[in-house]
Formats: sequence, structure tokens, C-alpha cells
Amino acid sequence: MNLKEEVIISEVCPRDGFQSLAEIIPTEEKVEWINSMINCGFKQIEVTSFVHPKAIPQLSDAAEVLQKIKRKQGVKLRALVPNLRGLERAIQAEVDKVKLMLSATDSHSISNANSKTFDAMKGFEPLVKRATEASMGVSGSISVIFGCPYEGDVPLVRIEEICKRYIDMGIYQLSLADTTGMANPVKVKRIIGHLTNKFPKLSFSLHLHNTRGMAFANAVAGYEMGVRDFDSSIAGLGGCPYAPNATGNISSEDLIHGFEEMNISTGVDLDKVIKLGKKLEVKYPEYSDSFILKAGKCSDLHLAPKTQEKLG
Repeated sequence: MNLKEEVIISEVCPRDGFQSLAEIIPTEEKVEWINSMINCGFKQIEVTSFVHPKAIPQLSDAAEVLQKIKRKQGVKLRALVPNLRGLERAIQAEVDKVKLMLSATDSHSISNANSKTFDAMKGFEPLVKRATEASMGVSGSISVIFGCPYEGDVPLVRIEEICKRYIDMGIYQLSLADTTGMANPVKVKRIIGHLTNKFPKLSFSLHLHNTRGMAFANAVAGYEMGVRDFDSSIAGLGGCPYAPNATGNISSEDLIHGFEEMNISTGVDLDKVIKLGKKLEVKYPEYSDSFILKAGKCSDLHLAPKTQEKLG
């Protein structure tokens, strides 16, 4: 029997998608959206970020959202934390896993976190210790790893040093983020291949933005290099508020459809995702970016046009 290969799709619309919207979404409406996402079959959902409310007002109701959503066994709820105070709030809200926020370059880090990269990493040590005490899962991240809008390509030696410091803290799961869509399949393979060879104990996930239409090609490149965990956002909502031209994430329906067409199982109900995506597209048309919402699935066949009889 031929078993399908499997990947994990982590839905990030509640955090990455909603933070990019200009209008504040009422808490109850967020809860309804997230409950619908949970019912789609995602194994992991990035619900929010415990940043200061003034930094991202859209996510100021993080604790209340987590209190009100209907949790489901087998679905991990993840949140971003920038500091120890944010971690304490995440622990109180009983999230399953937290992700640390880090930029590969100093210029993006200063814009995003008001500190240089390695200075920010020094602040991670008490976070990791506290999360471990609370039996909470912790993963790291490296934003703009495939290209920084301020500095361009990131030297591999710098990426290596970031990975070494994560390992020294006991973190072995890293999210590699193409924050402004500067990656391409060759670059993805080169960087992941290098890091996999250099740090065999690390496992990587991909967080891809479709700024330049390369996201699915980059996802396939990552898959071919052994990555099995991918972030995406329903309807393609998303974007970093601290980076220029950081438009939406790869849409969940595009990523799921693409993998399933390749006979790679996602475990997610694509029809439910599309239905929900269409609702989000109607609500936020200027932020939506999804090929499947526009064209439908490959299996959505059409009636053939009737042939006209030739005259004469």
C-alpha cells in the first residue's frame, strides 16, 4: 500500500493576517473566525501575539480571545512572545506553544523590536527558562532570513551564529521566515541545505509570504529539502507592519491545494478552508490574495461549450 507523504499546515491568519488589517476586528468576531479555522482540521493555529497593545492594537485582546475560543483536542494553539511579560501573559492564557520573535538583520530587528539581533537573543534566555518551568513548548524564528528589505542577502555565517545561540538555549525548532517575499527556490534549497548539514539536530518550518508570487515554488523547494511544517494564512491575509512591502502570506487554500495535488496529505479540509476564505475575501477584499479563491480547484471542472454546427 502506498502511503501519502504528510505535511503540517499551521494557520497564522489570526495573528499575521489580522494584524495587517487597518480596522479593529471585534473580539467576538475574531473568536468566530478562529473557531471556524479550528474546525477546518489545522493541527496548529497561531492565535495571537502577546506584544504591547500600543505596538499592535489589533491584538490587544489576546488573552480574551484565547479565553473564549472553543479549544479542540489535537489542535495546538501557538502565540508569539517578544519578552518575559508577554510570556507570562501567554502562560496565564494557557497557550500550548510560544514562538520567539527574532530578525536575521540588525536593521530589521531595530525596526521590529527596537534592538539589534544578538542583543534581542540575550533577552531570550530567561524566557526559555520560564517557559520550560511552565512545561510550555518553545520554538525560535528567524525573520528576513532569505533577504532583508534594508540589507539584502543575509550572510550564512550570521545565520549560523543565530542557530548556534538558539541551540545553546536548548531550542531546536526554528521557523525560517521569508518576511518580504525575497526568497526563490534556489536560495531556499541553498540555505536550508546548508543549515541542515551544519546543524542536524535542528528542525525547520517555513513561513512564506507571496509578495512576488514565489511562495508555493519556495514551499516545494523546502519540502524537497526535508521541511514538513509550513505556515499559511486563509485568503492570503498577512504582512509584517515593520517591513516595507511585506504583503500577505501564502494563502492556506493555495498551499493545501498544491500539496494535495502532489499527493501530499495536509489533513486539512480544503473545501471548508475555501468556504471560509471566500467569507474573508468578501469582508476584506483589498487584503485577500488567493489563486484558488479566484480560479477554484483543479478538480472543479466546467461544462464543455456546445459545438456549433457549421453552416453550408
